[in-house]
Amino acid sequence: MDTTSRTRPEGSWFGAPGPDDVTFSAEALAEAVGITRAAVERLVALDLIETVTPGSDRFSAMTAARVRRMVRLNVSLGVNLMGAAIIVDLLDRLDRMESLARRGRMP
Repeated sequence: MDTTSRTRPEGSWFGAPGPDDVTFSAEALAEAVGITRAAVERLVALDLIETVTPGSDRFSAMTAARVRRMVRLNVSLGVNLMGAAIIVDLLDRLDRMESLARRGRMP
C-alpha cells in the first residue's frame, strides 16, 4: 500500500521532491503516529490539524510531526489534545523566534 505521495511542485527547477511534497493519507498518518483514523478525523473536526487542501484526505509531513508531538504530550504528560495543540503551537513559535534571534532579525 502506498502511504505517501510525492509530486513535483509546479515550476520546480530541480525536480526532486522536498519534505513539503510528501503527503500522508489519513490512514497512513494515523499509523505513523500511533492513533486511529477516527482520532485523525476528530483532530481535523476540532481544527487542531489541517489537510493539505480543504476537503482532501492528505496531510503534510509537517502535520505528521505536529500530531506526533501532540500525541507524545498526551501520552507522556496526560495533556489533553487541545492543550497539546496549544503547547505545540507555542513551541513552534518559540523555535521561530530563537531562529530569528540567532540571525539577528528579531522583530
